[in-house]
Amino acid sequence: MPGSSVPRRGGGSASSSAAASASPQVSVFPSPQELGSALAQLVAQREAQSGPGRFSLGLSGGSLVRILAQELPAAAASPARWLLAFVDERRVPLEDPESNFGAYKTYLLPKLAVPEDQIVVINPSLSVEEAAADYAAKLKEAFQGDDMPVFDLLILGVGPDGHTCSLFPDHPLLQEREKIVAAISDSPKPPPERITLTLPVLNAARSVVFVATGDSKAAVIKRILEGDEENPLPAALVQPHTGKLYWFLDEPAAKELTIPFEKHSIL
Repeated sequence: MPGSSVPRRGGGSASSSAAASASPQVSVFPSPQELGSALAQLVAQREAQSGPGRFSLGLSGGSLVRILAQELPAAAASPARWLLAFVDERRVPLEDPESNFGAYKTYLLPKLAVPEDQIVVINPSLSVEEAAADYAAKLKEAFQGDDMPVFDLLILGVGPDGHTCSLFPDHPLLQEREKIVAAISDSPKPPPERITLTLPVLNAARSVVFVATGDSKAAVIKRILEGDEENPLPAALVQPHTGKLYWFLDEPAAKELTIPFEKHSIL
């Protein structure tokens, strides 16, 4: 990771080593550039730990696309063995600016030699319900028939309202326990029709990292990481059963936190 890692403790009790496995590892970086470099190194570490077989990576869209496009190609050891999927997708044509796959195809995939047949892509010509079922079938095939895909790493974003993937606050999809991919036709954030991985898949992953930048995220990140709410925000419901949970933040996004976190500085 760039620079040195200096534990910084705010108010509240410090995490003990016994609780470390149950608590997220929160890392704060001076800027999105340092965060992006560290994120690429985390991907490289998880790729190395995945062994000689396939490395499965689930990606969010938004600002994450350009962060990864800048840093990831140099860190990727063997992209030919990667399986890439998207944690949510908008039901729009793949060339549409709103398409997560389309954004990665433009900015990242030309620099990363992942075989086309190892990238799991929505079929936007189907209805949203059919597209979700089709995506679930593609994932099960990609994960060799497993009913529950277990990703080596999921890279997630979080909205100012606390949503992640296309799982929004107070939405019925937060209660979904059977499907691995669900359709949403009433997204409070346009476009309204989307597909999304469900909480059981997110919580089955070997590693999950949330990435958030900017002071517009500061209040919600404090709620997610420090709150004890009766009705938790969607991002707070991501608690991998046996996997590791990381939060990578820049300083503006972390400015309201009082829990302990690792502060990374430039050498």
